[in-house]
Amino acid sequence: MMKKNVILSGFCILFLSATSCRQLPKEEPATEVAKNNYYVAAYIWPSCHDEEMSRNALWPEGTGEWEVIRKGNPRFEGHYQPRAPLWGYEMDDDPKVVEKWIDLATAHGVNVFVYDWYWYDGGPFLENALDNGFLKARNNAEMQFYIMWANHDVRRNYWNVHRYGDDTSLLWNAAVDWDDYKIIVDRVIHRYFKQPNYFKIDGMPVFSIFSVDKLLESFGGKVEETRRALDYFREEVKKAGFPGLHIQWNQGGGSMLSKEAAERFSESVKLMGFNSVAMYNMGGIHEDYTVYATRSIQIREQMDSILNVPLFPCVSVGWDDTPRFPAKGIRDVVHYNNTPESFAMLLLKAKEYADRHPEQPGLITINAWNEWVEGSYLLPDMKYGFGYLEAVKDVIKDGKYDQYIGK
Repeated sequence: MMKKNVILSGFCILFLSATSCRQLPKEEPATEVAKNNYYVAAYIWPSCHDEEMSRNALWPEGTGEWEVIRKGNPRFEGHYQPRAPLWGYEMDDDPKVVEKWIDLATAHGVNVFVYDWYWYDGGPFLENALDNGFLKARNNAEMQFYIMWANHDVRRNYWNVHRYGDDTSLLWNAAVDWDDYKIIVDRVIHRYFKQPNYFKIDGMPVFSIFSVDKLLESFGGKVEETRRALDYFREEVKKAGFPGLHIQWNQGGGSMLSKEAAERFSESVKLMGFNSVAMYNMGGIHEDYTVYATRSIQIREQMDSILNVPLFPCVSVGWDDTPRFPAKGIRDVVHYNNTPESFAMLLLKAKEYADRHPEQPGLITINAWNEWVEGSYLLPDMKYGFGYLEAVKDVIKDGKYDQYIGK
């Protein structure tokens, strides 16, 4: 593994235009041998296909959220909108498309897909991308996957402002009752956990939950009842023949916490029995990717210091959700230094973090594989081509990153 001072100086050289080395959080050098195996898990936002529920409520043109992505418009000089996929507007529920994804991902060091998974109005939503796309791909045995239950509310104009304008009324409430919850538990165990390529830690299927607040709301806002629900899930998983269930608290973007908030967060993780904490994207958003990156490291180091369960690092490709929000502009978009080289440098820091924690799996999450509508994707586009995937291959798979640290 590269010595820490070499990595840190390279990081500072790259980020000099936005921040100084004094702003970087201090990190202790790894005392163990670096990991040889990494699980690089890219999030899948499964919105780009047609299904009845989404067509009726959101995207009537029959192409899923491509309808909104194609309507992206530049808000300032040099603003890259609309985003242009190199491979065109392909459907994410097409197994032939996903076969290409798997070949591309595994060739570049991405070996896990994390599928966003939804349940609204007593049934699944956007599940076809996983069921018809990934699980019917002929080469899916080459790629592991797991589920992140994206249990957040949806307001009408959130996913299609062009259809709903200023209507912020609630389209779907993500809270569930015990009856729905038991259906969800049974469904994910038998439909997904039993797949041979479902991602496990210590033999336990990993199940990530995006909104713990919404989970609490589902069970009366009571920690004890929520813990009872999670314990029920664990017992059902054991009945299905697994040694247990690894439940992951997904912290969304994360943020710097006050001492009191940090204590509450740590205590909640403990009381509800979560096995690990991950993030969907990086916190600390800023126009300059290098500032965004530096803030994300500070957030990660704080979280690492307060948790007694594994924390898995997340690296975001970028952020630009202006296609969804007409009022957003330059200050809401990551646009300075938002390049594959900057991303590679931050990925290297995540790899270093994983190496400093040999007691936990080398899981690194990436936002995202295909979040076109939020400007965060590894898939090739017309601006950078395969640049972001090549960065993953260089840093994670090949360990060749001298070009990123000034060597």
